[in-house]
Amino acid sequence: MVTAALVKELREKTGAGMMDCKKVLTETDGDLEKASELLRERGIAKAAKKSGRVAAEGMVEAYISDDEKVGAIVEVNSETDFVAKNEEFRKFVMDVAKQVVKNNPKTVEDLLNEPAIFEDGKTVNEALVGKIATIGENISIRRFARFETTDGLIEKYIHGDGKIAVLVDMTSGSKELAKDVCMQIAAARPEYVSREQVPAERLEKEKEILKAQTMNEGKPEAIAEKIVMGRINKFYEEICLVDQEFVKDPSQKVSNILKDAKVVEFARFETGEGIEKKEENFAEEVMKQLK
Repeated sequence: MVTAALVKELREKTGAGMMDCKKVLTETDGDLEKASELLRERGIAKAAKKSGRVAAEGMVEAYISDDEKVGAIVEVNSETDFVAKNEEFRKFVMDVAKQVVKNNPKTVEDLLNEPAIFEDGKTVNEALVGKIATIGENISIRRFARFETTDGLIEKYIHGDGKIAVLVDMTSGSKELAKDVCMQIAAARPEYVSREQVPAERLEKEKEILKAQTMNEGKPEAIAEKIVMGRINKFYEEICLVDQEFVKDPSQKVSNILKDAKVVEFARFETGEGIEKKEENFAEEVMKQLK
C-alpha cells in the first residue's frame, strides 16, 4: 500500500515531485528502492536535483491563434544562454505558449497540472521534467499572460531572438499599427496604457519624491508645488504608453498615431528581469557545458 509517509520519504530522498513519487511507488508496490531506481532510470530524480539551481536565462515567446483573436506570451527560464538557443528548448517554449492560448489556465500551477497538448499522456509538468532530464539544466515556466478579443486584434513582437516579447490587445487599427505599438512598448517600457490607469498611491508617492527633490534645490514650498505639477507630466510621459513620444517619429505622441484605435491592454516580458543571477565568467560556463 502506498502511504503518504512513503511518498514523503521518496520525495525527500530523490527531490522528485509528489505525483511522480506516487506513480512509481504504485508501479513498484511500495518498494522504496525500486521506486527510487525507476525515477533515476526515467531521468526524473536527476532532473529534480537540477530544479534547485537558478534559472535566469531562457527566452520569452508569444503565439497568436490563426484568427488573431487569442494570444499568449510566456517566459520559460533556463540556467544558461546556450540552452536558450537549443531547438528542443525553443520548441518547448512555443508549445507552452500554444497550450496557454488553447486552455486558458489561470495560474502557472494550473498550467503545469494540465494534460499537455504537445505530449500524449503527460501533464505539462511531466513534459517539463522530461526536458530538464534530456537537456541537462534546470528549466522553469515562470509566467504568462493571455489576451482574447471579439472585435479587435491581437499582435505580438519578439526582439533580440527571444530576449523581449510584447503582446498587445487592440480594439481597432491595422496590423501595421499594432506592430508599431508593440515595438514602441518593447523600446520605451511603458507600465500603463494611459494616466487613468496609474494607481493613486503610485502618483502620490511620485509627487512626494518630486516635491522633496524640488525643496532640496532650494525652491520655496509654494513654488515647489507648481514645479511638481510640471514634472509630473514628465512622469506620465515615461510610464504611460499614449503619453510617450513615438519612437519612429519623436515629433508625435503615441496617442497621435493611434488616432481612433485603442490599446486595451499589453504585456511586455523581458527574459530574466527581476531574477537575481549568479555571476559566472564565460570560460567557466563553457567548461561546465563541455562536462
